[in-house]
Amino acid sequence: MKDLIKNYISDSIRTKKEILNNQKIILTIEEVAKMIVVAYKNNKKVLTAGNGGSAGDAQHICAELVSKFMMERKALNAIALTTNTSILTAVGNDYNNDYIFARQIQAFANEGDVYIAISTSGESKNIIKSIEEAKKQKVKVIGLTGNKPCSMDNICDLVIKIPSQSTPIIQESQMMIGHIICAMVEKELFT
Repeated sequence: MKDLIKNYISDSIRTKKEILNNQKIILTIEEVAKMIVVAYKNNKKVLTAGNGGSAGDAQHICAELVSKFMMERKALNAIALTTNTSILTAVGNDYNNDYIFARQIQAFANEGDVYIAISTSGESKNIIKSIEEAKKQKVKVIGLTGNKPCSMDNICDLVIKIPSQSTPIIQESQMMIGHIICAMVEKELFT
């Protein structure tokens, strides 16, 4: 048991060190934060989506933006497309689960908004369809994914690729990056 614990922690630390030492990832995180700041300065919003654990991460990022992250400040407009079970089940039933996020992008997104699409594989059909819809709406798309080449690489405006193939390690690193982005956005807008 102790070896399992230590191995998991070691893998997590190793991935985060790789992120820390990867100038491309660091610069992309900075670009993402700037993109979101520009959107908020233009009275736009952030939308997020993902499946499974990534759905929870999408909601978590929105919660930090709407409530607060590190400082007392006004709420920021952010919508997690993973939360309305009536919409999710209606679209899944009436169309197909591949469209549960795309239909919401069609309904809620506007030109200049920012969409954070989270998929550890970068191949989730419902995420790909939602990105395609976002591009039609002239929404800026940020992809959070793992290190394998994937469909999201070619259709997002910016992609942050976590240097791991382990889904849990990818997810926890994506949440760390989500927290960093929230901190940068707050600092830029409110200090």
